[in-house]
Order: sequence, then structure tokens, then C-alpha cells
Amino acid sequence: MGNNYSKKTSIIKSVAEPSCLTPFDSFKVPFVALQEATNNFDKSLVIGLGAFAKVYKGVLCDGTKVALKRYRPGSKQYCAEILKEIEMLSQFRHPYFVSFIGYCDENNDMILIYEYMENGNLRSHLYGSDLPSMSWEQRLEICIGAARGLHYLHTSGVIHRDVKSTNILLDVNFVPKITDFGLSKKGPDIDQTHVSTAVKGTYGYLDPEYFGRQQLTEKSDVYSFGVVLCEVVCARLALDLSLPGDQAIITKWAMKWLKKGKLEQIIDPNLVGKIRPDSLKKFGETAEKCLADYGVDRPSMNEVLWNLEYALHLQEPVI
Repeated sequence: MGNNYSKKTSIIKSVAEPSCLTPFDSFKVPFVALQEATNNFDKSLVIGLGAFAKVYKGVLCDGTKVALKRYRPGSKQYCAEILKEIEMLSQFRHPYFVSFIGYCDENNDMILIYEYMENGNLRSHLYGSDLPSMSWEQRLEICIGAARGLHYLHTSGVIHRDVKSTNILLDVNFVPKITDFGLSKKGPDIDQTHVSTAVKGTYGYLDPEYFGRQQLTEKSDVYSFGVVLCEVVCARLALDLSLPGDQAIITKWAMKWLKKGKLEQIIDPNLVGKIRPDSLKKFGETAEKCLADYGVDRPSMNEVLWNLEYALHLQEPVI
């Protein structure tokens, strides 16, 4: 590629923090540059696989590590979601959002380019892998960071609509960053209580009020985040149909024990004896409030954030 691509990468870096008026064309990256970054999309560099896309690890010619989300041919039927992702990440910059670097739309290829997150997604550190177990303090700090990101999103008038543990990524220092804004939706106007829209999201995380009435609010994200809190403390799938009865749905299973005040009975075995009772109690109370049946009874993300910070304070040793 030589000097031509070197110039291009300097352009990419210069738009890393654009204003919300920056045209999307400023983010375009040539396909050949991404071929070079991934050794022609070598299979050994695949780090994620979804229904409509593969995610590759790549390295730009200036040494920048990136994650490339390459959609399957024909996936342009999801063009609205792809454009929403570009729109959201080109407008909003936050320490707890994954940074958007650029995109490629050549021939039949659609590829989105993000900063590379060394430690993958939160779920992989909770269950389903051989990664070391995280401490309670580390889990709380990750939840706090994710809550800050969602609070910022809500104060910007946007609802994420697909909050889940796989959409919380972790950088080299385990700082959490929210990703996947393709389903995000502008929140209700000041004179409205909700947005009427078709139900989209992930089973196991869907707000029952939104699912039943197709009425989306910020509190729908709060409910989904409550499911993530259950995953964090219990270290199991949000929805596991191989389990019997209420155990299949983590929210029903956790709420049963939360209402008894006995969350300690179902926590991750790796955490037994390592959580201060007051910290676990505050965390459990927060999760329970997030999972209220009706949005009006759920806290705001700012309240969730405050409670999680307090749970961390209660866990820290008194000096």
C-alpha cells in the first residue's frame, strides 16, 4: 500500500473525535486497507461470530489494533441498523462507549471498524469459558462503568434497546465499554411517556412491559441492565432452557431469592465468602428494583449508578 495508505490512516485518526456534523463519508476506509489489516480476512483472526456478521481482529499499517465487523453478503437488508450504528457512534463519544473508527461499503461488502477490546465481552468472563474468575470488586467496577455509559446515553435522549452482557466489552485494563447501537432509538419527546415501536432486542433481557405493550422507555434499558446484574452475581445464562421450571429464566429464579433476602444462596460459587453482606444486600436491592414489572417502579440509570457505587464502597475495607 505504501505511502498512499499511510496518508489514509492519518485521516482516519484525525476524525477519531468528530463533531456530530461530520459527514459519514469522512469515516470511509478502502477495502484494500482492511484486507491488509487482516491478512485478507484470515480465518485465524476471527474473534466473533454472529447471525449476520463475523468479527475479525486487525492491525492497521500504523500499528493500531482494530475489530472489523464484516457483514455477510446480502445483509444490507439490515442497512437501517448498520446506518444507526454509524450515526450513533459518530455522534456520541464517551469513555464507556466503544470507539468507532470507520466503515467500508464497497461492492457487496459492509464492514464496520471499531477499537479493539483486548478482553472481549463481559459474559465470557462470567461463564462459558475457561477465563479466570473476576473478583467481586472488579465486577462492581465493570457494572458501574456500564451504568455510567447508559446514564450518559439516556441523558442524550437515546434508548439502547439491546443491553446485555455480550454488548459490554472490556479493554486491556478491564474498563467496560458499551457496543452495538444498531437497535438504539430516540427516546420519547418531553410531552410523551414512551415510544411506540415494534419489539426488538434479545430474549431473556426484554422488558416485559415493552414486550407486552410495545411501549419503549429508558426504563426498558434499566430492566435489561437488571438482567445483566443477575448474570454478574450468579454467573449463568439469562435464558437457559435446559434448566427446569423457573430456573430457566434468570430473572424469575433470582427474584425468588431476592424477595426472600437470600441472594447469597445463588451467587457464583467463586464469590462465596468473598462478598461483604452489606455490599451484596445493596447490590441485590438494586437488581430487584431494576427488575420491577412496571417501568414507573424502576430507578433511573443515575440511581442505579449511585447504588452500585455505594455497594462498592460497602465492599471496600475500612481504613
